[in-house]
Amino acid sequence: MIRGYAESEDPNPALQVYQKLRVSYVHPDTHTYPFLLKAIAKLMVLREGEKVHCNTIKDGFDSLVFVQNALVHFYGACGRSESAHQLFELMSDKNLVAWNSVMNGYAVNSRPNETLTLYRKMRVEGVEPDGFTMVSLLTACAELGALALGKRTHVYMMKVGLDRNLHAANALLVLYAKCGNIREAKKVFDGLERRSVVSWTSCIVGLAVNGFGEEALELFKEMEKQRILPTEITFVGVLYACSHCGMVDEGFAYFEKMAKEYKIVPKVEHYGCMVDLLGRAGLVKRAYEYIKQMPTEPNAVIWRTLLGSCTIHGNIAIGEIARDELRKLEPKHCGDYVLLSNLYASERRWSDVHNVRTKMLNEGIRKVPGHSLVELGNRVHEFVMGDKSHPQTEAIYAMLLEMTRLLRLEGYAPHTSNVLADIEEEEKETALSYHSEKIAVAFVLINTPPGTPIRIVKNLRVCADCHLAIKLLSKIFEREIVVRDRSRFHHFRDGFCSCKDYW
Repeated sequence: MIRGYAESEDPNPALQVYQKLRVSYVHPDTHTYPFLLKAIAKLMVLREGEKVHCNTIKDGFDSLVFVQNALVHFYGACGRSESAHQLFELMSDKNLVAWNSVMNGYAVNSRPNETLTLYRKMRVEGVEPDGFTMVSLLTACAELGALALGKRTHVYMMKVGLDRNLHAANALLVLYAKCGNIREAKKVFDGLERRSVVSWTSCIVGLAVNGFGEEALELFKEMEKQRILPTEITFVGVLYACSHCGMVDEGFAYFEKMAKEYKIVPKVEHYGCMVDLLGRAGLVKRAYEYIKQMPTEPNAVIWRTLLGSCTIHGNIAIGEIARDELRKLEPKHCGDYVLLSNLYASERRWSDVHNVRTKMLNEGIRKVPGHSLVELGNRVHEFVMGDKSHPQTEAIYAMLLEMTRLLRLEGYAPHTSNVLADIEEEEKETALSYHSEKIAVAFVLINTPPGTPIRIVKNLRVCADCHLAIKLLSKIFEREIVVRDRSRFHHFRDGFCSCKDYW
């Protein structure tokens, strides 16, 4: 019964059966705990899992490899990747399942460097990977934007036949999409012998975030023709495509279709897409009215989306309402303070900016620093604003000066309004020159032959000044520059961007 429930869509009753088993004085055996822990991992109930872990020790089953594997998987699934790794290190018999479980724990918890380190260690110890290993490895590569390593993994998969493993192939598709190589992602999708709903959804989302909203919607229509039933996640991708391409009417039509035709009850994520759709299109008041009429309680993400739209379109009144709501839900989130501060700064309300920044300091809230990642020479290099820690700093800054000179010849004028601080104009221009993405571009320019594409992963939204500068740099240096920021991809080529300046 426990096993049956553990492998079903609703594993909750597995816990109830286990509790009845304990009350009935029936002793668990070697099969009980692996299936029970599988159910708990699906439910992600950490406290229950910790109690069961204690029971495995009391009952003398904690040394069994199947129980140990289940415990490693459970801790990883519940976001406790360090605990999973500690258990893994204590195991005397580390089979492939154990390696996969601990690697997956790091991969799904945004710890890509640890995932890659474990993979290298696994290969050194002579353990042959399988499809599940490839999924963790490709997930880590996707998060780091490590396209070259992902490509080598693809070659290995083809060599050993793992490219026919659907789970691994889907992860490969996601890797290429997340690294901005949408052509390769589409090639993987087209080459699949069998396509699951995950394959279709991954490709639709990949096209959408890379700025190919029309193509994403065409693929969705093809999916409907193939009679593949879309899921709620598929519609998140469809609505995302509409949002990032400014298709307001189409977005509302798809939202209605999801509920009426496919009987999918909209979740908070779908409502969030609609708020984003209206906000990006500049319809801030309409977005606020939409939130007030939502049948579900808006979460912090929805109010933050509205606050972001207010910052972009300069609506202080609604921005302050959104910030008040966020104070109730997530009072310590640094991004909300930054958005409100930027909104005041855009209106040159410096005393309000000072008050917001002072409150952040008093409450010990620190802004997340922006960074940009680039992969080169089997390494991922990280840069922050004004970074001078790299061994090639002198050459990088010489290239930055050359980039600025060539940009001015091209007619570039810095967007100093983006430096939201009360400082002199000259200081603002200097600050803009040393943004992390510009440093990353300079680094790649001095280390690669002419014509080599440049791929950058940024943890924050790219600013308008960097967006303009990189557009011109793609033309000046005749390079394709792909920037993945917090919300989408920008494909710069010949002085144009795939987002059409709408992001």
